[in-house]
Amino acid sequence: MSRTLTTQREENAMHRLSVASLMTSEVITAHPETPFKDLALLMKEHGISAVPVVEGDYAVGVVSEADLLAKEEFRGGTRPAVLSSRAEKRRWRRALGGTAREVMTTPVRTIRMDASASTAAVELAKAGVRRLFVVDVEGALVGVLSRRDLLKVFVKDDEALRAEIQDEVFSSSTWLNPATVDITVHDGVVTMRGLLERRSDVDLAAYFVRALPGVVGLENELEYEWDHTLRPRRAGMFG
Repeated sequence: MSRTLTTQREENAMHRLSVASLMTSEVITAHPETPFKDLALLMKEHGISAVPVVEGDYAVGVVSEADLLAKEEFRGGTRPAVLSSRAEKRRWRRALGGTAREVMTTPVRTIRMDASASTAAVELAKAGVRRLFVVDVEGALVGVLSRRDLLKVFVKDDEALRAEIQDEVFSSSTWLNPATVDITVHDGVVTMRGLLERRSDVDLAAYFVRALPGVVGLENELEYEWDHTLRPRRAGMFG
């Protein structure tokens, strides 16, 4: 298979798994001068754990449940000790705040809407956060992507997934014969059985199937007629 075809298929797979296709576009937001109590009400009424603080079209901060709970933590008014950690001192300063601007966390963790879902998953894991706020090419806020949103890729119907594999990986290929392959899907786990011409065909078929959204696992039982990756042994001096 040509490098051009491989690249094109990879780009198509990444497009199907874009942040834009998974994000929630209706975002509950606050203004920098939103009062503390209103922030708590927003989270309670909408069942969310954080609110982005926006000026115009741009997110300038985010207020989370943890930011608001600092006020309860320091309710007695006790000032942190001189040798307290910087994190504790930041929580104390937030406990004194009465508006979003005074309690919000900066900078906002964002991701571009054209980024891949796999990139978003890595960012969520590295940052240890529940969500990323999605921005367009100009940096304007357009949505929010949570861990739960990323799970959408795994809820595809088994039969729909089997049909997509048949169409996207085999039927549209000039290098694979769909008539020689049997595909079954159970709970997102794909099983492929059959015979392909070359070993590289088996490897590439497995690669493209694993790249499809919704594939939980792969049992690759495909066989090949010949291994063209093996080089013939060179005759020795007396061979």
